[in-house]
Amino acid sequence: MSEEQKEMNRRDFVKTASTGATIGALSLGGFHPAAAKTEANSRINVAHIGIGIRGRTILDHILTHETRTPPTVDIVGVCDVYAKRRNEAVEKTGAKPYEYYGDILDRPDVDAVFVATPDHTHAQIALEAMRKGKDVYLEKPMTHTIAEALELRKTVHETGRILQVGSQTTSNDNWHRAHEAISKGMIGEMIMSQGSYHRNYETGAWNYDIDENAGPDKSGDDHINWELWLGPAPKVEYSGERYFRFRKFWDYSGGIATDLFYHVMAPFNVAWPEPQIPYKVTATGGIFVHNDGRQVPDTYTMTAVYPKGHMVVLTSTMANDHHIQGTIRGHEGTVVITDSGRFEDSANQTRVEAQGLYRDQFIAKWGSELVELPNRPREGHMDNFLRCVKEREKPTLDVDTGLCAQVAITLGVESYRRGKVLYYDEKTDTISETPPVV
Repeated sequence: MSEEQKEMNRRDFVKTASTGATIGALSLGGFHPAAAKTEANSRINVAHIGIGIRGRTILDHILTHETRTPPTVDIVGVCDVYAKRRNEAVEKTGAKPYEYYGDILDRPDVDAVFVATPDHTHAQIALEAMRKGKDVYLEKPMTHTIAEALELRKTVHETGRILQVGSQTTSNDNWHRAHEAISKGMIGEMIMSQGSYHRNYETGAWNYDIDENAGPDKSGDDHINWELWLGPAPKVEYSGERYFRFRKFWDYSGGIATDLFYHVMAPFNVAWPEPQIPYKVTATGGIFVHNDGRQVPDTYTMTAVYPKGHMVVLTSTMANDHHIQGTIRGHEGTVVITDSGRFEDSANQTRVEAQGLYRDQFIAKWGSELVELPNRPREGHMDNFLRCVKEREKPTLDVDTGLCAQVAITLGVESYRRGKVLYYDEKTDTISETPPVV
């Protein structure tokens, strides 16, 4: 490929679709048949795209696979638009460095990629990777828009690629134990799922350190390719605040909704008898404490109502870290998943408690008014992905489940920004501010 062609590809980003009245699927060509099941002892060539805070954590985890007997993974490429991060990753891995992710995807020897870039570029990289025959571990949130999530689902099913969404909480056994309990009928009809995600940092959420020496006009380790980083986002002048603290800005993130509530909505969809998309979403909140130029709220609440007759209530603030107990309520019983409310630090067991009105029936069916379900050993989230790459199995947080979580939280963002109750028609993938005609 000529340098001119590569430059054209760099500019040919997938355009971010607006979550307006109609969410139409984007059209992408290309088809790759599903890869065959690989030999159990074969090694997987992986590349890492995005070596920021989360990307470094993923890289460190995958490095442990290289020391296993037999070795399972070879890290053959690392990519970041910030030279310092890219070069640090090279020192750790010895892998070949790349500034532009497309150059990694052009390598025929790369089996899978780990994508840990800012939210607004997730879809464009994952879609192109799958079109070029790569499996994808895609950090949460799955996408920045609903249209992108729909296109990811379509592309996964067309290509047969493995896509795992990187919400590690879904690999905690609590959610799978809860799924079993609810599916068995232990709580009766599911009524409400309740969760929270609260933090309180002295600096305020997402105010990561800014390297004042870095930028697009710098050379060597300090150089940042700002144009590549912006990708499909609106073209603006370089800002260290936007680059290092991107989760504070709507162009690149949904703030609490996408950074934190994805870790709640995805586990709920695993715990329920089946993943579901809400038909009605309302969100509200505001910037009550951290008036530092951020666009996203520091305090935020979201509710979602589902066609099958239950709802979700989520709360969060970035100025108080007292959590709410994570629960799924039924009319006969309650599943308690996280006593502390800290979804990333789930307890070592799941409890099912009888409702008083149904205490006798509950005891007759399940032996006690309080049933404790200890966690069982489960493989880690990234381990699950790598095994599924080899065995061509559906991963824990597959694209269909991930989409259900993504639609809910993205509708919440849109509801907050419009100041409206929003309705979603799953048959036509459209959003409306008026209730559907029944």
